[in-house]
Amino acid sequence: MNNYVTEKTHSFCILGNIKGAIMKKKVSWRRISQIGFFVFIGGLAINNGLAELGGGLPYIPALSLHAICPFGGVETLYNLFTVGNYVQKIQASSVIILSISLLLAVLFGPVICAWVCPLGSLQEWVGLMGKKIFKRKYNHFVDPKMDKVLRFFRYVVLIWVLYVTARSGTLLFKNVDPYFALFNFFTGEVALGALIILGVTILGSLFIERPWCKYACPYGAVLGLSNKFRIFKIKRTSSTCINCKKCDNVCPMNITVSDQETVSDHQCISCMKCTSENACPVKKTVEFKTK
Repeated sequence: MNNYVTEKTHSFCILGNIKGAIMKKKVSWRRISQIGFFVFIGGLAINNGLAELGGGLPYIPALSLHAICPFGGVETLYNLFTVGNYVQKIQASSVIILSISLLLAVLFGPVICAWVCPLGSLQEWVGLMGKKIFKRKYNHFVDPKMDKVLRFFRYVVLIWVLYVTARSGTLLFKNVDPYFALFNFFTGEVALGALIILGVTILGSLFIERPWCKYACPYGAVLGLSNKFRIFKIKRTSSTCINCKKCDNVCPMNITVSDQETVSDHQCISCMKCTSENACPVKKTVEFKTK
């Protein structure tokens, strides 16, 4: 009888370990989304470059990166409302994609940043190496006081971009835009400044998670405002919180989730890493919900 109980208990332990291993290796839908959009947008950009050289793949539209970039929609709004046309190289598709992304932001926050943006994904993937090299020091190199001030610099960039675009009627921002450089470095259209900033962004990602997103991205600045009024929010139930700080430790944007009832920080990118589905060990404590 004792042997039977022992064997039964051993079997349950094995099953429990197998189940635990499967749960740890569960599919990351966000990672699948990131890879999918990186390949999709990169493929369109490469095909457009080939098309300009007289090649390109058949049955795939030759779309420039400007035509599928929602921030292009932001840049052209002034011209669209004042003179009725688009900024050079911007198409109606940019405005349509902008409208969709803003609707998503109102509903779910800046999901475009965490689930779609190829530049954000690249920074995150490079950051995986930084985490292995620097361990707990990673993403904590910048003094907190300076970091708090620097995070508002992306609004300065946003204002500057809108101003120079409205004045010139051209996409001057592409001369320093790392996103444009990422998928066009092989075309000869990329300015040296954009390549330098892309390089600095990639290098900086070894020390700071998503440095461009945190400190300079003008479109991230636009979407970040949605955290103040979006419908689905990240909420923490203080009564069940055990104050383990795991939600704080995994946040790529260094937001202190553990002292908030509702995460409304303008830097939140809705990556869901802090939730009870991922980092939080207590069920239904950190959740993505409306109430």
